[in-house]
Amino acid sequence: MAADSNVAPVIIRRKKNVIAGGHHGGAWKVAYADFVTAMMAFFMLMWLLNATTEKQRKGIADYFSPVAPISRMSSGSDGMFMGNSVFAEDVLPQMGIGATSLHESSGDGSEPGTDPTADAASDEEAEQNTAFEEVQQALLGLRGESMVDDNWLRHMISRITDEGLVLEFYDMPGAPLFEEDGTPTFVLHEVASIVIEASKELGNDIAVEAHVATPPLVQREDRTRDVSSKRALEAAQLFQEYGIEKDRLRRIAAYGDREPTVDNLMAVRNNRIEVIYLKY
Repeated sequence: MAADSNVAPVIIRRKKNVIAGGHHGGAWKVAYADFVTAMMAFFMLMWLLNATTEKQRKGIADYFSPVAPISRMSSGSDGMFMGNSVFAEDVLPQMGIGATSLHESSGDGSEPGTDPTADAASDEEAEQNTAFEEVQQALLGLRGESMVDDNWLRHMISRITDEGLVLEFYDMPGAPLFEEDGTPTFVLHEVASIVIEASKELGNDIAVEAHVATPPLVQREDRTRDVSSKRALEAAQLFQEYGIEKDRLRRIAAYGDREPTVDNLMAVRNNRIEVIYLKY
C-alpha cells in the first residue's frame, strides 16, 4: 500500500480548439467597410446631382460610359467589321425610309440636308470674291497690266473683308491727300483715277469713309470729326467728277480719329480715305 501511494496520478489534458466565429471574427469589418464606402459614394452622387448643371452631368456620364469597338446599332456590321448598319443614319435615307435627324428632308425633291438658297448665295459670294481678287491683282500689277503707277501705288493697300473689297489710300510724309484747307491734292486726283479704273471692273455699290489722325496739340473743341466729314464729302464729290455714278455711292461716313490704323494716334498714316466696293 505504501508503494502505491508513491505513484504520481495520471492527468489527462484535453485541448479545445475554438473556431473563430460570431462577433469574434473579422468578416463583419469587411462588410462594414463596404457599407461605408457605398454610403459615401451615394452621398457624393446626391451632392453632384445637386451641384452640377445638366451639361456637366452629361459630361460626367459620358466620362463613365463604356467604350466598345462596335457601335451599339451596328448589328455586327459597323465598327471593326468595316460595314454599314441598316439602322445607321447614313443608310436610312438611301433605303428610302425617309429623313433622319442627320439627313433632313428639304421637301422640294433636292438632296437631304441641302439648302438650294444657301448654295446659290454661297456661289454668288464666291464669284464676287473672285472678281475682287482679279481687281486686286490688276491694281498691284501681278498680271503685268497694272492700272497704277508705282509712285502712287505706295499710297494704297487693298484687302477683302466680309463687307467687300476695301481700297485704302493714306497720307505719306510730304505727300498728303488733302491740303490744309481740305482741298484735294494731286495725289487724291490720282486716287480718283484708280477708283474709276476699279469701278469699270466692278458694278458694286461704293462706300466712302474718311479717317484722320489725332492733332498733336490739345484743342478746346474736337474738330477731327468735322475734318473727316469734309474730307469724305470732298472725296465722294471728286469721284463723281471722275465718272462715278451718284447712285452707286451708298454710304459716305466720317470716323474722325476713332479708328486709327497704327498705334501712334498722331501718325500721318492714320489720315486715310477708304473706298469699299460693297458685296451685293
